[in-house]
Amino acid sequence: MNWIVFDYGDVISEHTDALPTLAKAFGVEVAEFEPHYWAERIRYDSGGTDLEYWQSLGRAFGVEVDRAFSDELTRTDVTGWSHVEPAVLELLEGLHEAGAALALLSNASSTFGRWVREQDWARLFRVTLFSGDVGCMKPDAKIYRILLGELGAEPADCLFFDDRQSNVDGARAVGMKAERWVGVTTVKYAFGSSEE
Repeated sequence: MNWIVFDYGDVISEHTDALPTLAKAFGVEVAEFEPHYWAERIRYDSGGTDLEYWQSLGRAFGVEVDRAFSDELTRTDVTGWSHVEPAVLELLEGLHEAGAALALLSNASSTFGRWVREQDWARLFRVTLFSGDVGCMKPDAKIYRILLGELGAEPADCLFFDDRQSNVDGARAVGMKAERWVGVTTVKYAFGSSEE
């Protein structure tokens, strides 16, 4: 494989721990907040602004959201997704040191993409691509083709890891090799199976 491509959320990172804090900020319980958090995320991660996203949640809960409140919510949200899995970071560093060409493909806002690119570990990736920057999301075939253009690679030259089966299926549909992420052993399995 010429390229190894990783998703971010629930692959490189731990699942967000920000939902209780965000729900409290809107004065609701997590059980009420979380469905709206994810439903409105589609437009946000497809290129919507931070303010548009939080105002859409505000309308759902009858809470006014101005820019200052939006900025506060955005900081909390980004922090919630900022906890990188130590074992995955070790894996990425090992692959990088071995000369592997690494890329990151994530359904995430442009704001979150900027945060990622500021992290020390971002240097491990030759290419980072976020849905918010290109206006489409996995599993849409378009985003995989945009990635392949950025990589200058053929689909068969890429191995992609994602925790969602729909995203794995989307990558496979354009000809990429892809595996559903269940932990760092997924990489060993993928390379082992590719050698059989």
